[in-house]
Amino acid sequence: MDPCRFLRIVVGNLSLKFPSSSSSSSSCFCKIKLKGFASQTAPLPINDQIPSPAAAACFTLSKSEMDKLLVSKSCYLKVEVYASRGGFCTKKFLGSISLPLDFKGIESMSRPVVFHNGSTLIKTGSQTMLNLRVQAEPDPRFVFQFDGQPECSPQVFLQTNDKVLQPVFTCRFNSRLVSEETPSKSWLRLDSLRNGESKNRRKERKGWAITIHDLSGSPVAAASMVTPFVPSPGSDRVNKSNPGAWLILLPGDSTWKPWGRLEAWREGNDDRIGYRFELLPDPTTTAVAEPVILYQSTLNTKSGGKFAMDINSGSSPISTPGSSCDMGSGSGSGYGSGSDSGSWVQFMYSGFVMSSMVKGERRKLPAPEVVVGVRHVSCTEDAAGFVALAAALNLSVDACRPFSKKLRKELTRQDSHNDVVLSGSRGYA
Repeated sequence: MDPCRFLRIVVGNLSLKFPSSSSSSSSCFCKIKLKGFASQTAPLPINDQIPSPAAAACFTLSKSEMDKLLVSKSCYLKVEVYASRGGFCTKKFLGSISLPLDFKGIESMSRPVVFHNGSTLIKTGSQTMLNLRVQAEPDPRFVFQFDGQPECSPQVFLQTNDKVLQPVFTCRFNSRLVSEETPSKSWLRLDSLRNGESKNRRKERKGWAITIHDLSGSPVAAASMVTPFVPSPGSDRVNKSNPGAWLILLPGDSTWKPWGRLEAWREGNDDRIGYRFELLPDPTTTAVAEPVILYQSTLNTKSGGKFAMDINSGSSPISTPGSSCDMGSGSGSGYGSGSDSGSWVQFMYSGFVMSSMVKGERRKLPAPEVVVGVRHVSCTEDAAGFVALAAALNLSVDACRPFSKKLRKELTRQDSHNDVVLSGSRGYA
């Protein structure tokens, strides 16, 4: 499989130096901006405080976004500096800098390119200096596209840099049971919600599964709903205290092995769905025994959005302290002071990158697209695991739908669920 070209603009080694004649009792932070991207906020060490080796901000550009920058006459990275006495809400603007980014020849780069490394005055006539390092580095990624929604058992294509789509996987959706109640599906009726708590507990969505096959027909990954999606007592919603869950499975030794776990729930009475994804380390290949939470966030249930985790940028909330990414642990970044700076999770899972568009209940989004960093994809099954995760993400929107609302017919059909027989072979990318 051939990856697509992506580029990372990484900002780090931040610190602020006030003149010796003045001091500041405030904490400081900055907003880092690049045209076409959401601004990112980072704290600023002051004077003699040790600069963090972590990546303070990271902007990832696809080939089409790189092309736009290449034809642009000027491109600047802007950093605005603020003093704060009560968090980010109470702030005083201190100054800003704008750094030009020269993207000539950047498309064919094979190693990191440093745009800036050093200190710059944040305001004319001021002696306050902002130190930072800005560099670009190649970040190739696989891009997969479903040709339909996961419950329609679609094909999955690999996209090339020239936007050519090559078939790589097929999906099979199965629904063994939608509810423990009778086939009349009385749990879909509003009046069933008024018949008491005991009956409400019997409603559940379970038995959903999706299997990913390679072009030879061999199963290479699966997502199975292992914890039913059940409404909380007295409600028609799946609550955070009792989320539904999927197990993401990969083949190994002629059986399925758990690779990750995805939980999903409805956020109270809000129109948001919550997600939590954790990796399940293999005790035979790593000393890590406990699950590692890599991502937890929410998405709008009506409009959908992007599920995006990126351990390199430190943007994914994980379960260990000191979780910002060491800028020296990336793909040849040359930042930082070595392995003493980041948590063990960053070093073990550095390069663990994935994003996927998640559909909404009301907004019709295109079929899911999945972007995966190449560092943790060594074989076909690895890539298929991310595809199965993306399918489970989209199906969770339906699984978390209020029980007073009907599901689409594709989700309620009763399919026979055949056990998968694994060949044990591994097709390497």
